[in-house]
Amino acid sequence: MREDNKPEAIQSEGIIFNIQRFTIHDGPGIRTEVFFKGCPLKCKWCSNPESISANTEIGVYAGRCIGTDKCGLCLTSCPENHKALIVEDKTVTAIDRQKCKSCGKCADACPANALVIWGRKMTVAEIMDLILKDMDYYQKSGGGVTLSGGEVLLQWRFAQELLQACRKHGIHTCVESSLHIKPEILDEILPYTDLVITDIKHMNSAQHLKNSAVGNELILENIKRVVQSNSPLIIRIPVIPGHNNSEDNIRATAEFISKQLNNRVLQVQLLPYRQLGTEKYASLGINYPMSDNPAVERSEWEKNIKELVEIMKTYAVPAVAGTTTKVNT
Repeated sequence: MREDNKPEAIQSEGIIFNIQRFTIHDGPGIRTEVFFKGCPLKCKWCSNPESISANTEIGVYAGRCIGTDKCGLCLTSCPENHKALIVEDKTVTAIDRQKCKSCGKCADACPANALVIWGRKMTVAEIMDLILKDMDYYQKSGGGVTLSGGEVLLQWRFAQELLQACRKHGIHTCVESSLHIKPEILDEILPYTDLVITDIKHMNSAQHLKNSAVGNELILENIKRVVQSNSPLIIRIPVIPGHNNSEDNIRATAEFISKQLNNRVLQVQLLPYRQLGTEKYASLGINYPMSDNPAVERSEWEKNIKELVEIMKTYAVPAVAGTTTKVNT
């Protein structure tokens, strides 16, 4: 406390790569969703590759570049004497990421948005300024704020401060997490969280490791921890053809929810795989990991998901297709 007995402003910073207002799928009502950068998982179907690295990155959208002969502001603003920018035929086409320090000056200078900064440092106060603009919408719709990622809890102290600030304003809070984090961190977050959303990507840990870069043991234990704390929980299953859409895996998942969690979940949402975010991979110079697995036709995945939902319902699991079914939290 300061000598005038007024609380000090929160000054700690987090790295945020996006803030979306008026979202409706990640928690009840109309929400503001804050996306934290950095994730310990590397799911092959991830549609947000810009969320994986914990560091600020520059994305390059060459098709937007108006030409270094007509503009060139990115070159003159680069503190590395433009050596980090790769130019072909008077167009910025890529970044030399060995030389780039991700200062963001080139992106700030680009008038065409051909260079994009993924990840900026923000304070709790800065984020709350945006959140509080939509208080009327939260109150009228039963909405609130959702922290997502990446993995929110890699920056758990900052997330905790932001959740506490929301609570002070009576704002409903949701944390969307992989739950691949230390249990003691989860214990620090749950008291300020009104709803948890997490995934079960596969019940076989070896398969989980193969496609997400980590096993599932810690995740499953933390899911049980959330339920034991009586925190409202939504489980999502991204249904990925050839990975987890077999009847055996779905039955194993249903048994876990039924027997280990006693079906104490608000909802289990089965989500279709869509080949999204490919342009983001290209902007970061990364090959899309699922390029050999094209998205199936809508009629096919709708049929598959409907069948999997019906299997889960035989275990009394509250399974639904998609995220549009209303949840009472």
